[in-house]
Amino acid sequence: MRNLLNKIIGDIGEKKEWRATEARAKKLPHDYLVVYNEIKQYIWRGAGPASIDIFKSLLDLFEESAANGKAVLEITGDNVAAFCDELLRDEKTYFETLRERLNRDIAIKLKK
Repeated sequence: MRNLLNKIIGDIGEKKEWRATEARAKKLPHDYLVVYNEIKQYIWRGAGPASIDIFKSLLDLFEESAANGKAVLEITGDNVAAFCDELLRDEKTYFETLRERLNRDIAIKLKK
């Protein structure tokens, strides 16, 4: 019962944190918000569920850059996908998990 309660409380805490992060994003200038939302979709489609810390760090960078009057593409560069890949460099992605599972399952089935 305690584990269930901790899981529920943890989930509630994560939801609150995510809502606060998204509220911050809505305050970004239009161009930054567009790029933020596109990056979010790219990460979710390509990497699966990602750590909220990635988005919080991205917002820190975008908020500071916007305050300094920089255009969003000055920060990300024209190849926004490469920028996203760099954001995810140290994150364990969905595909990495699938690769590990595939190799483990084959090793088990082949008794290696």
